[in-house]
Parts: sequence; C-alpha cells; structure tokens
Amino acid sequence: MKVEHQPDAERYALLDGDEVVGIADYEIDGDDIRIHHTEVPQHRRNAGLGGKLVQGTLDLIRTDTSYRVVPACPFVARFVRDHPEYADLTKR
Repeated sequence: MKVEHQPDAERYALLDGDEVVGIADYEIDGDDIRIHHTEVPQHRRNAGLGGKLVQGTLDLIRTDTSYRVVPACPFVARFVRDHPEYADLTKR
C-alpha cells in the first residue's frame, strides 16, 4: 500500500494496488493545508487503513511541501494528538 498525492482532485489517496482504499481531502489557504475530510470504504474499515492514510499523507506533506497542517477532520486531529512526532507540522 502507498499514499499518493492527487493534486487535481485536491486529495491524498491510499492505494492497494490500483484500488483506492482511503482518501484525505484538503484545501490550500495561503501557507496552510486544511485536511477537512478522510474516508475509508465501509468494507475496508477496522483494518488500520485510516491511520496508514493519515500517516502517509502527513509524511508526504512534510517531505514535499512547507505547508502548515490544519487538521480540520476529527480523525486527523486525533491522529496528530496521539502521534506527537507530527505536531511540528501544525506549527510551521
């Protein structure tokens, strides 16, 4: 599985082969990237895919951008709170 940035759709996608198994939608506002929605299909839930999606998304934002992350989605906010190694992304 891998996370891929799909800028034309303003989202990051978790892929299992060619199948999209999770999405993280965002919008850019100046120096901020506001992640406002994450979703994993019902039939793929409870398998840790949400965490893989958010971790991969944040890793790509860290390496590829200088945006400050605004975790507007409750799942992303909880992930950042539970994984302090990503807290710096909210303070850039």
